[in-house]
Amino acid sequence: MTRQTLLILAAAAMLASGCSPQPEARTPKVAGLDAMFERDELVVVANDGARHEFDIYLATTVEQQRRGLMFVRDLPERTGMLFVYDDEATHSMWMKNTYIPLDMVFARSDGTVSSVIRDTEPQSLRSQGSTEPVTFVLELNAGVTRRYNIGSGSRLIWSPKTD
Repeated sequence: MTRQTLLILAAAAMLASGCSPQPEARTPKVAGLDAMFERDELVVVANDGARHEFDIYLATTVEQQRRGLMFVRDLPERTGMLFVYDDEATHSMWMKNTYIPLDMVFARSDGTVSSVIRDTEPQSLRSQGSTEPVTFVLELNAGVTRRYNIGSGSRLIWSPKTD
């Protein structure tokens, strides 16, 4: 190949790579949640030692905790909501106006999972609670905890962002 041909091929390759599609954001936004909740990332170390990353919405205020995932009709596989409580207590949830089944992961202040409630019934008014005092509740799509081997003894790793 001549030097001119090589230069043309190199220029074409550079142009083509500059025009390649950019990767999408890791997880798309969930309609109705972005205006009310901050987003962050959380890692779950499952019982088999595997590490799973999740994009989470944070429910840190009483108003946010009351709203939760109500009215959400679709949640990406690796997206959830982390309820962060000021106190370590026996916390409970219900599924009023929640249209999708969820898994609820209850965790102590150090992030260790104390219990999991799987496949909750959408729109149920039945209270679903922790078996002991907890500081965090992670809500995920129903079936995620089984698929990723998340259960009692797993660990949530999350550090709040500081300004």
